[in-house]
Amino acid sequence: MAEQQPSRLQIYSTSSTGVSPFWREKYEREAKKYWDVFYKRHQDRFFKDRHYLDKEWGHYFSGAGRKVILEVGCGAGNTIFPLVATYPDIFVHACDFSPRAVDLVKTHKDFTENRVSAFVCDLTVDDLSKHISPSSVDIITMIFVLSAVSPEKMPLVLQNIRKVIKPNGYVLFRDYATGDLAQERFSCKDQKISENFYVRGDGTRAFYFSDEFLTSLFKENGFDVEELGFCCKQVENRSREIVMNRRWLQAVFHFSDDLKSSYTESAIKFDLCQGNVEPISSSRNSDQLCRSEENSAKELANDFEVDMSEGMAFEMFGISHSSDEIIEVDAGNWNFKIKVLSKEYQHTCKSTGLMLWESARLMASVLAQNPTVVAGKRVLELGCGCGGICSMVSARSADFVVATDGDAKALDMLAENVASNLQKPFLNKLITKRLEWGNRDHIEAIKELNDEGFEVIIGTDVTYIPEAILPLFATAKELISSNRDAREIWKPALILCHVLRRVDEPSILSAASKFGFRLVDKWPTSIPTSSSQSIISSWFLEKSSEECIPTTALNIMYFHSE
Repeated sequence: MAEQQPSRLQIYSTSSTGVSPFWREKYEREAKKYWDVFYKRHQDRFFKDRHYLDKEWGHYFSGAGRKVILEVGCGAGNTIFPLVATYPDIFVHACDFSPRAVDLVKTHKDFTENRVSAFVCDLTVDDLSKHISPSSVDIITMIFVLSAVSPEKMPLVLQNIRKVIKPNGYVLFRDYATGDLAQERFSCKDQKISENFYVRGDGTRAFYFSDEFLTSLFKENGFDVEELGFCCKQVENRSREIVMNRRWLQAVFHFSDDLKSSYTESAIKFDLCQGNVEPISSSRNSDQLCRSEENSAKELANDFEVDMSEGMAFEMFGISHSSDEIIEVDAGNWNFKIKVLSKEYQHTCKSTGLMLWESARLMASVLAQNPTVVAGKRVLELGCGCGGICSMVSARSADFVVATDGDAKALDMLAENVASNLQKPFLNKLITKRLEWGNRDHIEAIKELNDEGFEVIIGTDVTYIPEAILPLFATAKELISSNRDAREIWKPALILCHVLRRVDEPSILSAASKFGFRLVDKWPTSIPTSSSQSIISSWFLEKSSEECIPTTALNIMYFHSE
């Protein structure tokens, strides 16, 4: 009686469980490092200079007397230098907790010590008054900076800036708002740290403010609300036909000794997606207000730029060239340049197929130095990921190779890697195909390519999900060749190379036996039976073979199908 096939399993989870406690603590502990890496990568080329500050808040910077400004989270100086150029009488204190960002400010062509004082400061820990005289600052600018702070530490930032702001001084604020499309996309992934707080692909974080949260936060820490409104702009990616609605909160807060709020319902809420202005107050005719403000609102919309990290762009658009990196792989006499997901993005990526695992490096080297393993045979690789280096090495001597994975993104990158690393005639012998283990349609599509079955099936690091072990062997059983040779060594083989993780060896062997696979040999410990001819050990007879072993934790299992 035929073995009953397990039901189709969704191996590539789409659940959204949020960031684990371990990673939450790591992102908090190493926040400075992630932003330092960001500025190392982008220098001062990422954000545009914020010339809209003069149009929005010019009346706060102008007037009699020299104004002292504090720019919190100065970054590369995109706020500082437009202000210094526009207002010759101001002096700017600029701080950031990224040393690399502060260095970018100090090396800027317009930096002069008589106009700008730049220093490293973590406002959740360091005392601002050690750098700036108490009650000496007229205006504090907070432009897309408070969102990078964990919400429980935001009060520490506000209490810190209170030490240096003058009575009746102002805080000019702009930051991400709830309802922004970037937040909606984060909500579909495992990147939520806490309510409205997310981690981007590059490890930097972003909080999305509601007007209620923002108002309460500042009021509780001694600031009155002077102005408060939403800003919205459509951002279009024409090549992918994507239109995104970006949302910001823009506000002005007034510091005074008494905590009575001067905020009234006559404040204006901007809606720049529609190019108009929507009043909160009903005391003015909305039609008249829209007409009178229409031109200025459109002008303001044109001046908006998208302030976001590249990791966020990757999440929103699904594309980012700089999120990839090229790594060189030496396999015997072959050298490959493989595009993979950059290490700094891997920690939030669900698809393990966008990385290159050590087991694939080892198996590719083994095949390169022992081409007889696949020579003249039909070869199938299961879960090859974006690298496909075992399949590419096999294509040199095998008759026919099919490289498969269940993840569409990994397959797209795999196709790029194959095209850039293989030349004809080897390129003509390798086909990439999607295969989710246990998926009947996918299995039948593979059989249409090769109805005789495969004489060698390879899998590297494909045994780490317990629920996927049975579908793995069931799929291998359906696709392995049924041809038999009297000599044990030439029987169709399933070769697995892995580091044992969540699935131990007895569990793998139990699943294998259910589908007629018998372990013939394993490495590093061989099986001392009469049927075993130390197949795997023979692959490492040469000294150069031992040098290709990246870690002693790797194991190889060699199965025959009964």
